Amino acid sequence: MMRWFAAFILALGSLTMLGCPTEEPTPTDDDDSTEEVDPLAMTDAEFEAASAVYFERCAGCHGTLRTGATGPALTPEASGELGTAALVEILTNGTDAGMPPFGQLGILSEDEIRLLSIFIQKEPPTPPALPIADITTSWNLIVPVADRPTQPVTTRNWENYFGVILRDAGQVAIMDGDTFERVALLDTGYAVHILRSSKDGRYFYTVGRDGRVTMIDLWPETPATVAEVKGCIDARSVDASKYTGYEGQYLIEGCYWPPQYVVFDGQTLEPLADVVSTSMNAVDGDQEFIEENRVAAIVASHTDPVWVVNLKESGHVAIVDYSDPTFPMTATIGTARYLHDGGFDSTGRYFMTAANASNKMVIVDVQDQELEAIFETGAIPHPGRGANWEDPTYGWVNATTHIGEGKMTVYGADPANNPNEAWQIVREVEVEVGGLFVKTHNNSPWVWVDSPLNSDSEKTRQICVYEKATGTMNTCMTPVTQGRTVHFEYNADGTQVWVSGWDAEGTLVIFDDATLTEVGRVDGDWLVTPTGKFNVTNTKDDIY
Repeated sequence: MMRWFAAFILALGSLTMLGCPTEEPTPTDDDDSTEEVDPLAMTDAEFEAASAVYFERCAGCHGTLRTGATGPALTPEASGELGTAALVEILTNGTDAGMPPFGQLGILSEDEIRLLSIFIQKEPPTPPALPIADITTSWNLIVPVADRPTQPVTTRNWENYFGVILRDAGQVAIMDGDTFERVALLDTGYAVHILRSSKDGRYFYTVGRDGRVTMIDLWPETPATVAEVKGCIDARSVDASKYTGYEGQYLIEGCYWPPQYVVFDGQTLEPLADVVSTSMNAVDGDQEFIEENRVAAIVASHTDPVWVVNLKESGHVAIVDYSDPTFPMTATIGTARYLHDGGFDSTGRYFMTAANASNKMVIVDVQDQELEAIFETGAIPHPGRGANWEDPTYGWVNATTHIGEGKMTVYGADPANNPNEAWQIVREVEVEVGGLFVKTHNNSPWVWVDSPLNSDSEKTRQICVYEKATGTMNTCMTPVTQGRTVHFEYNADGTQVWVSGWDAEGTLVIFDDATLTEVGRVDGDWLVTPTGKFNVTNTKDDIY
């Protein structure tokens, strides 16, 4: 395995792993050498350290091979034209297009920023492959199925549990949504991106950015990890089989690197077949071949035994058939680049996903396995899984926030009853700054919107509430005093909303959804960088 990847693994606990000089070395007075100092000179240790920082902080938007996606390509030529000083400025202060101010926020040190600025002016290293033999070796069945309870042991309301990601700690906390108590604190992959659940809600599956999948059983008195496996070097997506007759039978993990997906036994995480490569030609007219064709969002169809899989760089939405034991891609639906996150409409028939580098939303008819619509929304849409609700004028709608501008776009999502407005923008709601997530519930009169990406620290803590009945923003509030406020999740009956104070000394704030008043707050030194939260009932039933 390459040294830079080993350095990445070692660096996951701390990004300040090496001390680096803040000035270029210069000849001393008694050095009569006239040789110029290379401004891009790096030791092997510095190169490995910068590689680890890039992989952890930058590859998600700019690509492992630095070919670009949500963010621009960082080729040596393009980065070299800017030069070290300009790159340091960008990394420190961010950009209006949505790149975070890593220096201002204290995410990267001055030394790390300087090293990274030099690193991206050099040729990128090629990361290693991960074949099925290595994946199988990583598989760890901790609790065999025969040793697990056959019915819930806990007397708690486990279907109202929340899985809370503690990003930089590499952990997930299981929280009781009735009492706000922590029920378990479990080690997972690093920087877990999402949790998904089995069809019955019994199991949470987590996927870390290091490609590690963990399977958490919620039925014991104390929830416990029962299996784990590493199917990728870098990953963002995972989902279980949900179609009738296949409930909980399989689990798919999609990789950012290597460009592939792998399928596991849904009860044990044992790898079941060889990896399937996702490298392919792009949807664009030039049909360039895309080696780094990353798997972004994955959703499980409600109408067929298939997963719907976003292939980011190529702009294809793939259909993966899990009724076939080789788990092939049986269709690749051309849409737009670069595909990112998304979710279902209210009926579960249509997959609505952001092609955020194209400033578009893409609609795929999962039942007929064909492209339904593409339309432009605004600068870099980022809906998360989106938010479905009934608008008083336009029937069922969905919405997306935007990384690149302060706007929530609401579009028609009711082709059966409101065909004239289906997949058309019906409302554009101004918000002060760009955001990452929108969230609602069928029982709620509100839609919640965050804004964690602004360089103004006060605005990164602001959340706003949109009123469905009037089609306007109702109020904004700032529930935390440090870090960023991010990501919403409802409890099972839609009466309360949980939001994260994303900080090294993190906070969970719980609001009464009817009155918009705070009803609970969770703090503690264990609550390190809480980000995404996933309620069992809402996750298993695709309620968002």
